[in-house]
Amino acid sequence: MYKVFVGDKPIILTTRVEQETNFKNYLLDTVNIGKVIKELNTTKLQEVRLIHKNDEKLLKKFLKKLPNVVAAGGKVFNAENDILFIYRNDKWDLPKGKIEGNETIEKTALREVMEETGVSGLEITKPLETTYHIFKRNGNHKLKITYWFEMKTTFTGNLYAQEDEGITKVEWLNEIKTQEALENSYANIKLLI
Repeated sequence: MYKVFVGDKPIILTTRVEQETNFKNYLLDTVNIGKVIKELNTTKLQEVRLIHKNDEKLLKKFLKKLPNVVAAGGKVFNAENDILFIYRNDKWDLPKGKIEGNETIEKTALREVMEETGVSGLEITKPLETTYHIFKRNGNHKLKITYWFEMKTTFTGNLYAQEDEGITKVEWLNEIKTQEALENSYANIKLLI
């Protein structure tokens, strides 16, 4: 099973057909993805489930439905176990960005965290869940695939918001502040925290 978010509403990729209540079932092979996105954005529907009989082909088939944008980012901890957050588009988020050239996904994650926040001395400690969300750019829907990594740093310098990327704040948040930030964040970020 996979979750692909349209705003905060999920498209569930699954092999199980269940009785519809606050969601609709569609066959993955024949679904009109534009119609599904519109339905999630304009109705009270809570989720959509796209069904396919082969679990191993669920994601592969879905990825062909929309142009893909590949990104990487980090859930960064400092020595006090605070988490590094950015504030962009009136929401709390984790630093991330698109792959450039032929860099590895790990190199992208490290570079993007550093560029967006000013934090250096980053070390990847483990991979995290990959997230998927649909966004609209220049009138077209695209699927963003974000590879996430848990990172640590002993950095204690000044934080710098990358303003040309729309970031207005960068902050280390403790456990209580993290929970408050998640009330104004994205579904994908809530999954990672």
